[in-house]
Order: sequence, then structure tokens, then C-alpha cells
Amino acid sequence: MPSTKASASDSTELATPVLARAKPFGWFLVIAGAVAWIASFTLVLERLELYKDPNATASCDFNSWISCSDVMKTPEAALLGFPNPFIGVVAFAVVITTGVVLLAGARLARWYWIGMQVGITAGMALVGWFWFTAVYTLAVLCPYCMVVWAMMIPLFVWTTIRNINAGLIPAPPALTKFLNDWAWVIVGLFYLAALASIFFKFMYLIIPSNA
Repeated sequence: MPSTKASASDSTELATPVLARAKPFGWFLVIAGAVAWIASFTLVLERLELYKDPNATASCDFNSWISCSDVMKTPEAALLGFPNPFIGVVAFAVVITTGVVLLAGARLARWYWIGMQVGITAGMALVGWFWFTAVYTLAVLCPYCMVVWAMMIPLFVWTTIRNINAGLIPAPPALTKFLNDWAWVIVGLFYLAALASIFFKFMYLIIPSNA
């Protein structure tokens, strides 16, 4: 006969969104982390090429407002004194490794998940700053950076929801249920806000005036 503790654990698992459960969440971390890592690593290669030849054209240079190399030449592209993509290469390697460990069936300690939440939240804050700086300060977009932004949004939302369901982040049942039910809508709203900001900032270039 199953124990009360096991039954409670099974009940909690069933109430948790599928993507926030161990194996699906592991796959999610591996896939999202890998996409973001590839984008970050590509930016590292492009930055090294610019060090060798300042006049080099990056593979993501399309015009005056969509240009990775123009962004990488700015002080904002080296926030900590070295190219920002190096942060992504290290951070997303940790995300991928965490996903692989979950897929292997390991149960990670509470302190690890707290550290993961802190890291993901800090990453989301950095992405928010990068987004604001690129759109409103530099007025130049970096496609590979935008891929990283696109991965960080669901990583932040789903890591937070996973940790709320696991009891690491205190939340009332009503809020937990709301977040569980509306997680992808929240992700979509983040995407919509980012796209809207880009559209309205560069609208004069996207829809040229005939006047």
C-alpha cells in the first residue's frame, strides 16, 4: 500500500504543469539552453573576428539598424569589461547541464534550485537591460542577441513556475494556479511587448513614409 507521503508527492506532480515536471523541464532546459548557447557562441566568434579586423562584416549585418557588429563595437557590448556573449556561453552551458542531469533522473538539492533561480532572474534582468539599450539607446538590433532574448523569456517564466510548484518560492495557491494556467500566455505577452517596442521604435524604417 503506497505511503501517505508518496500519495501527496504524486498529487503534487499531477497538479504541476507538464513542462514544470522533471523530465519535460529537463528537455526544455536542454533545447532552450542549446539554442541560446549557439547564438552566444556565434557572437563570440563574430567578436573575435572583429578583434582581428575591425572592418569585418558579421554574418548578421543586414543594414544600418540590424547589425551585430555595430552593437558589438559599443561600450554596452562589454558590460563587465569583456564581450557580453562570454556570459551567455558560460551561463547557458550551466542550463544545458542542468537539463541533462534532470533527464538522467537526478534530484537536485534545494540550494541548487535557489542558485538557478537567482542566476536565471539575473539573466532576465540583463536581457531586459540589453533590450532597452539596443532599442532605445543604440537604436541598432543584433539578431543573435534577439535569439538569446527569445530563449531567456520562457526560461525565466518556466524556471520560476517550476520553483513555485516545488515550494522554493512561496506563493498562495490562487497565484500558483494562475501562473500554471497562464504560463504560455505570459511568455507570449513578453514576446508581444518586445516586438511592439521594436516595431514602434523602427516603424519609420519598417513602413517608409511616401511623403
